Amino acid sequence: LKCSDWGHKSERQPRSVMSRVAALHLLCKHSGSRNPTSRRTGQSTANVTKESAHEELKGYIAKLQGLSGADLKAKFEEFAKERSDCGTFSRGGDLGEFGPGEMQKQFEDATYALKAGEMSGIVDSDSGSHIILRYA
Repeated sequence: LKCSDWGHKSERQPRSVMSRVAALHLLCKHSGSRNPTSRRTGQSTANVTKESAHEELKGYIAKLQGLSGADLKAKFEEFAKERSDCGTFSRGGDLGEFGPGEMQKQFEDATYALKAGEMSGIVDSDSGSHIILRYA
């Protein structure tokens, strides 16, 4: 990259030169999750299929479509608090800032592919199935 390339938001930079990102996520654990226990409820998710986790996430995606900015972030946080199986549920799914190599590859790749303010589709990782909202 040339110095003049920095700051052009329309151009994605290689991860090696990117700064840290920040994201919210909503995780639905299922039978294929590496630890199939909800951190929110303490209950096993071993009886939840990947397909049913995807269907549930599709419902949240549909409810979030059409929202943007602060409205999208607030509603995403609300849904993560009520449903996410990750321990971050209490913070609205907020993972805070992270950089390359700090998250599972599938999750990291999906987050870096988003621009700030964009929400992912369904992302599968070893932890389960997610939707991600990158906010920085």
